[in-house]
Amino acid sequence: MAMTKKIFGAFSIEVFNPNPFSRALHLSRCVQQTKFPTTRKKILQLRKGVRAPAVALNLNGPVKAVAEKLVALNVTALVTLRNGEMGNAEQIMPLLFDAFKPTQRFTVLQLVSTEIDPRTMEPKMSKEATLDWSKKKPTIGAERNTYKVEFIVDSDFGVPGAITVSNKYRREFFLESITIEGVVQFVCNSWIQAEMVNAKKRIFFSNKAYLPCETPIGLKELRDEELRELRGDGKGQRIPSDRIYDYDVFNDLGDPENEIEYERPTLGGEKNPHPRRCRTGRPPSNKDMNMESRSPSFMPIYVPRDEALEKGKSDAFNLGKLKGILRNIIPSLTVTDSNVFKGFSDLDSLYNERTLLGMKSPDGMHMKHSLPKMIHKLQESVEEIFKFDPPKIISRDTSCWLRDDQFSRQALAGINPLSIERIKAIEENKLFILDYHDMYLPFLNQINSLEDRKAYATRTIFFLTPMDTLKPIAIELSLPPVDPNSPSSQVLTPPTDATTNWLWQLGKAHVCSNDSGVHQLVHHWLRTHACMEPFIIAAHRQLSAMHPIYKFLDPHMRYTLKINALARETLINAGGIIETDFTPGKFCMQISCAAYRDWWRFDLEGLPADLIRRGVAIPDPTQAHGIRLLIEDYPYAADGLLIWSAIQKLAQSYVNYYYQDASAVCSDTELQAWYDESVNVGHADLRHASWWPKLSSPDDLISMLTTIIWLASAQHAALNFGQYPYGGHVPTRPPLMRQLIPKENDPGYMSFFKNPQGYFLSSLPSWSQITKYMAVIDIISSHSPDEEYLGVRKDLSTWSGDPKILEAFYDFSMEIKSIENEIEKRNSDISLRNRCGVGISPYELLIPSSGPGVTCRGVPNSITV
Repeated sequence: MAMTKKIFGAFSIEVFNPNPFSRALHLSRCVQQTKFPTTRKKILQLRKGVRAPAVALNLNGPVKAVAEKLVALNVTALVTLRNGEMGNAEQIMPLLFDAFKPTQRFTVLQLVSTEIDPRTMEPKMSKEATLDWSKKKPTIGAERNTYKVEFIVDSDFGVPGAITVSNKYRREFFLESITIEGVVQFVCNSWIQAEMVNAKKRIFFSNKAYLPCETPIGLKELRDEELRELRGDGKGQRIPSDRIYDYDVFNDLGDPENEIEYERPTLGGEKNPHPRRCRTGRPPSNKDMNMESRSPSFMPIYVPRDEALEKGKSDAFNLGKLKGILRNIIPSLTVTDSNVFKGFSDLDSLYNERTLLGMKSPDGMHMKHSLPKMIHKLQESVEEIFKFDPPKIISRDTSCWLRDDQFSRQALAGINPLSIERIKAIEENKLFILDYHDMYLPFLNQINSLEDRKAYATRTIFFLTPMDTLKPIAIELSLPPVDPNSPSSQVLTPPTDATTNWLWQLGKAHVCSNDSGVHQLVHHWLRTHACMEPFIIAAHRQLSAMHPIYKFLDPHMRYTLKINALARETLINAGGIIETDFTPGKFCMQISCAAYRDWWRFDLEGLPADLIRRGVAIPDPTQAHGIRLLIEDYPYAADGLLIWSAIQKLAQSYVNYYYQDASAVCSDTELQAWYDESVNVGHADLRHASWWPKLSSPDDLISMLTTIIWLASAQHAALNFGQYPYGGHVPTRPPLMRQLIPKENDPGYMSFFKNPQGYFLSSLPSWSQITKYMAVIDIISSHSPDEEYLGVRKDLSTWSGDPKILEAFYDFSMEIKSIENEIEKRNSDISLRNRCGVGISPYELLIPSSGPGVTCRGVPNSITV
């Protein structure tokens, strides 16, 4: 490894060398060999005439030093503020105002060396430098503003390892980076809070990664100090400017102060086991001291300040919400009864152009005849906002949802390909099952007592055809037993006439309703969002920002805590979107808790282990991924294994670079504290489970990191970004059902018999429920313009002196591009019937790249929505 990349003044970018004699010799040689730009001649002249002090450092005894005359050097830094975060007039005006105030305000910066002063045994520090807005006013509308700052250091300063920043202004600002003499860079990407809100100075470490045992002596105390600040003391209410990461149970979903019907149990604890969330410290509810009070709507739920959404992401969310509101208003003006669909044409009209031109005035005449031309032009410019785009599922064949092959294909190449299992008692491996019986049955009496909610606990059996497609052969619909003499379940088989055809369609709709709930509550919320949060909180609390594993995981933790906080605010809360739009209603989160208690296991969350657990693959060391799929044309699994292997290979290269043996892993105090806290605090309800993996070797760490990155990236992408493309046509995949299937002796049977289509439509969600549901899944299926995709990293300068790591990231990026090409090739292969054929949409959810919007493809690095 090259010891030196560049040298400027008294600084060099090199592996930390505690021996000042060899360092002085190294610097003097480099000065003789290096050509500097004209602007650095003054620094060079100063440096060439100075010898490093002769110092003998003995940590086991007293320090002896022979001091020589030191020279003060001026070092230039460029400080970059991102105006995308603070570039509008409202945000910049306080800074401009401060610049003209008689009492000067400024930002204070100070460099910290990797070395200590042998006389004081404290880290060597530069003189304090100031960043003064009055010398260069912020430019409104510019993407970034860059300011020059001059540091003064002694000539024996050594390598800069950290920088501290204190904000004396009245307003926070977003610090993107600080670059010293064009060579040493501190990537900050953080909000710098004003001291008036009691914010402490911020510490930023240089990009170089250090294991705890390798920390330069000058940075050890700062490393510990930063972690202490991030952990906090576990007391008090959090304020928006805080950067504290801590744990709490989910006791903030209910809102009994507003409505008694919004009272909900705490998630987390013996009764309702659940992963922990980020603590807010809000005061208890007046109605229930065990519950947190809900924040006012204008006050968002706390997350540490650096977890906030950046402007591009926030703007995309706000635009999506505006579209959602408009898409709900217009249908309410065009129909007389929001609970009734008169025909499938009503559903189809959701995807047609619905502008004011098509609305009728009170006298029955179309309003277009009375509107001025100016309004007419305005309508044309905004009509895209008032309609839903046709979802991918019906884009090639609007009637495909009626077919059994399409129903079956969703289990392998839809939005929930994680539930299909093999019936293991059959030796020929030809029967597979979607089994939601045990997950729903304990809750059915409660669910069916809710208004406009009716559900079964379903099982669906499929036969694997020679073409590698699935064919449904039976649907079992179970209810809790009423008495021993009456059957509690019924079985439907493929239809033989018109009556059984409509019964079969209703049965499939109930299966899809079960599937929608399990997808959202178990596979999506629990297995990715909720179960990843403890690992992220622990990483911030226990892994220093300079730890190589923190740096490796950093892009895979982006936005997740904020997204989960938003979910608690509007999605999974009492009366929120999940409760109103999915069959289990107010019991949704209890189903999630039951799955966590009875079924979730971290050691089986990796893709190969999950496929083996479900019986859809068997171990086979002769295969590329160590397993053999029993359904070869299983698009999610086949594409996912390519990405899994690429992640695993990267993790292997990275871990083996920093950890040569098991003792290195076991002796890493920060790493062990991270995993211990993730399990024992973040997943406290399952901490005694015997299946938790050990973290005692590089292979253990590789497996763990591969699983975490897989879940945060590809697994979440497969479960999230197809929600509107595959669920935006509600008859294909209803999130809830409002009627049970009628039997011949039921009062409602004649209604079904006379008008089966009307009965089917009245069993679906209401018009208002459907448009609200569609608007929400359209938002959460969308990529924002600032998305960062798998295979792309913006922090590669961290490893600028580590060519092996850079090569590993480059190889990973190239492999991801190769995987994208391979998936596109598979989607054009007519022999793969589950991803290619007449009217069949290709499976693209695991194609890594994407543009913004609803694309049904793209694998972000992290859980960003």
